Amino acid sequence: MQSIDTTGTFLLPPQGSTMAADVDALFYFIYYVSVFFFALIVGLIILFTIKYKRRGKPGLTSGPTHSRPLEIIWTVIPTILVLIMFGWGFKDFIRLQVMPHESYEINVTARQWQWDIIYAEGVTSVNELVVPVGRPVKLLMSSRDVIHSFYIPSFRVKMDVLPNRYTNLWFEATRVGEFPLTCSEYCGQQHSLMRGTVRVLTEEDFETWISENANLLENLVTLEEGGELIYNKFLCYSCHSVDGTAGNGPTWRGLFGTMERLEDGSEVLVDENYIRESILNPKSKIVAGYQPIMSTYQGTLKPEYIDAIIAYIKSLSN
Repeated sequence: MQSIDTTGTFLLPPQGSTMAADVDALFYFIYYVSVFFFALIVGLIILFTIKYKRRGKPGLTSGPTHSRPLEIIWTVIPTILVLIMFGWGFKDFIRLQVMPHESYEINVTARQWQWDIIYAEGVTSVNELVVPVGRPVKLLMSSRDVIHSFYIPSFRVKMDVLPNRYTNLWFEATRVGEFPLTCSEYCGQQHSLMRGTVRVLTEEDFETWISENANLLENLVTLEEGGELIYNKFLCYSCHSVDGTAGNGPTWRGLFGTMERLEDGSEVLVDENYIRESILNPKSKIVAGYQPIMSTYQGTLKPEYIDAIIAYIKSLSN
């Protein structure tokens, strides 16, 4: 596996998409214009402070004078610069909004606090977006809870992800490698942990990856092995341990076949039906002492994946 590329400039991460160079050019134009005028104005303030410092006894001074040429200069030049910035930025904005017709479409669902990704071939992943290099990719995004913001710094693309509606984002990766993915909109208690990776593969490697993950459980010897694979692939370990360690959710060690006390005071037997219900409708029966932070995996986990998880949990109780 390739390491995440951390090169780049002092101000910006490495460029990884066809839009990055244009966005960077506009950024540096605004940056250097701002630096120039900041230095000019501060320098003039210091110069005039020293040159025109009042010396000797206080006395009356002449009234302020009016300079029409100076006023025209400091009005026209900033106006021209602002219009250049607006036109340049508007051009790049339109390019970011108009998606190529041949784009490869991927569905992204945001939730507290992870990214669920579903590919056209039915392959799913969590917090890992895998795309081919040199092919336009369109993301169709929605949220299951609050407002999130999908942000790939190296690609210079960002879009809010909203509940009850779809938003779109597109890019074309230019480099094979791994790039950080993050949520740039505060979305709750574990917002800072809502991170992921964009893996850019060659076209051949991407097709191989799709094929392998479409048959994720095909070459495994036992269903329990498949459950362990799903446990790691879909980041179940972020809340549920398998060694008895306390976490944001109940540990899976020794869980199957026990009686769990719920927040309403009742008890429930941890069997196959309870586990399945907890995966697809996790807020229906909340275990006492835990917060209802788990989102549904309805549409994310295939039925055979749920069967494998159940088998894995049962094996941890033997």
